[in-house]
Amino acid sequence: MSENPLIRNIKQQSVPDLTALILAGGFGTRLRTVVHDRPKVLANVAGRPFLAYILDQIVGAGIKRAVVCTGYLADSISTTLGDEYKGVQLVYSQEHTQLGTAGALRLALSLIHAFPVLVFNGDSYVNIDLHRFVQFHRSRQSQMTLALAKKPCSGSFGLVEVESDGVVKRFSEKIVTGKAEWVNAGIYVMEKSIFGSIPQNGVVSLEREIFPKWVGQGLHGYAQEEEFFDIGTPLSFTQAQLYFSEQFSGSLTYS
Repeated sequence: MSENPLIRNIKQQSVPDLTALILAGGFGTRLRTVVHDRPKVLANVAGRPFLAYILDQIVGAGIKRAVVCTGYLADSISTTLGDEYKGVQLVYSQEHTQLGTAGALRLALSLIHAFPVLVFNGDSYVNIDLHRFVQFHRSRQSQMTLALAKKPCSGSFGLVEVESDGVVKRFSEKIVTGKAEWVNAGIYVMEKSIFGSIPQNGVVSLEREIFPKWVGQGLHGYAQEEEFFDIGTPLSFTQAQLYFSEQFSGSLTYS
């Protein structure tokens, strides 16, 4: 039996050809009691800046170019990381006024050479197989695919409801259901159409304004069971410290 041509084409498309974008411009207001002298993405987690763990994922996938979207204390990020990380070229897109997560991507558009792109929240981490993630996106002919993770529903995360084929049905507010639910894990594959839908002016949020707009228009969720961590609050920051202390080590340090 001959191979399905759609599957064959997916196999020929390579993750290393993609550009990664990292959203690293947040103020980290809720984390100020424990991280007050640097951007949140440079918070020292198990002896390394948190952003190093995300960059290691990018390196592991073979990606050669990453755009770091900076804002608050932007110079400290570029000074710490430089223009290259383990063979990955780093370029910077700096917002001088607050633009929101979608606005930061809009600003970086001129630095993107081809689509789709992989977008990473700079303050969260999930141990995901990026190759399978991108293959899923392409097999669904999706406009945007969100990585999803299971978390106990404590009201800390908004919920994402998906059909059996991965089509996103709706986003729900932060509620308590008493069981594990699918949540946004902070990694996305995006086509150019998503960037074109971001308003040209003002502060625009991916989570509040762009994601809901695309429900029913080619938005998918990639559900996987790997652990998901963020460093948005002192409690989650402590949990991330424990996880990375046990699981990872590396050469890039920041004191």
